[in-house]
Amino acid sequence: MDKRKMLPKRPRFEPRGPIANGPLQTRPLVALLDGRDCSIEMPILKDVATVAFCDAQSTSEIHEKVLNEAVGALMWHTIILTKEDLEKFKTLRIIVRIGSGVDNIDVKAAGELGIAVCNVPGYGVEEVADTTLCLILNLYRRTYWLANMVREGKKFTGPEQVREAAQGCARIRGDTLGIVGLGRIGSAVALRAKAFGFNVIFYDPYLPDGIEKSLGLTRVYTLQDLLFQSDCVSLHCTLNEHNHHLINEFTIKQMRPGAFLVNTARGGLVDDDSLAQALKQGRIRAAALDVHENEPYNVFTGPLKDAPNVLCTPHAAFYSDASATELREMAASEIRRAIMGRIPDCLRNCVNKEYFMGPGQYPEGTVSPAGVNGGYYPGAGTLPVQQAHSTTTHEAPHTVAPSVPPPAPQPTASVGPQVQVPPHALVSTSDLGM
Repeated sequence: MDKRKMLPKRPRFEPRGPIANGPLQTRPLVALLDGRDCSIEMPILKDVATVAFCDAQSTSEIHEKVLNEAVGALMWHTIILTKEDLEKFKTLRIIVRIGSGVDNIDVKAAGELGIAVCNVPGYGVEEVADTTLCLILNLYRRTYWLANMVREGKKFTGPEQVREAAQGCARIRGDTLGIVGLGRIGSAVALRAKAFGFNVIFYDPYLPDGIEKSLGLTRVYTLQDLLFQSDCVSLHCTLNEHNHHLINEFTIKQMRPGAFLVNTARGGLVDDDSLAQALKQGRIRAAALDVHENEPYNVFTGPLKDAPNVLCTPHAAFYSDASATELREMAASEIRRAIMGRIPDCLRNCVNKEYFMGPGQYPEGTVSPAGVNGGYYPGAGTLPVQQAHSTTTHEAPHTVAPSVPPPAPQPTASVGPQVQVPPHALVSTSDLGM
């Protein structure tokens, strides 16, 4: 008998490894633009890229080596990338915003330059929703103000003093909470609010009919209806050119007199001048703001400095030790996917995918698919790509605006040391032996 026929059949070998990043001696450079700590990102990226940080507030502070060689960039919300800023980067192919809002990046210009823009929409949902409920409860029960009175030494010697100090405290059960933007966080807030006895209504023009039935909510189809019916309005939508100052002098007049306002989404959704005026006139009973148009927020400047009944926190609703780690791991993992795979097919949260469509579908006047991956990655366009669809803020999965077509889509991985790129010097992982 032929011994070869007795041998087990060898399985066919099909290579599935990562596609080489250009020449073998080349390691892509990834830079954290506006931060210093790379301890969480490093273990995820160190075997596939050189990682550095810039700690810059603008592109003028970014080292020339990063501008010339960086293929990937991570960024928080403290630096702004306009078209002119993006054009300074010579080899950049992907930007990952460490957060969900991308309003500090010119996404359209990035797409036209062949740069994929990604966000991390799924992190911190519980934290922002919990903070939103905390702020709502503070407005209704005036806990923040009463605690400050005790801290300042006010004596409560009887029911009259308590009644005077607690004037304005309201019962929650039976009141209507209006949610603008029913994305991940808006939905989480709605479910929590129902447990406190709120009647919950929402306005979101981008959701299909029927979502209200699955969540047991009431839907309204205009912002005006929501403002008119709500005892408390909570904002959970992204910021764009269509909804800047969504809450303004005109829309405040559509709110119920004495209503509450909460904003944990984006500061630019609220016109501070109009809000300050409404608080002074008592048209809005109280407001709680975790986000501000100008950050870091300074309580001693701006129109709200003399406004009564306003509670401000420092854009911290997203934060917990767990969510901060999760956020950075998810952002670094998106960069890793870009290095190891195909842009945009391998990306989970690319908000400008429409700029990376296949041949024959590419928007006129934009870069061709052959050039989008800069030699480090295979050309895009070999697979069909879905049109991007909305994601939420601080999150906001859904942008809420007066009549605009829906915007853009949704990610993981460990811990270790860190690296440096001050504006004047570049320090890489290999330099530090990491």
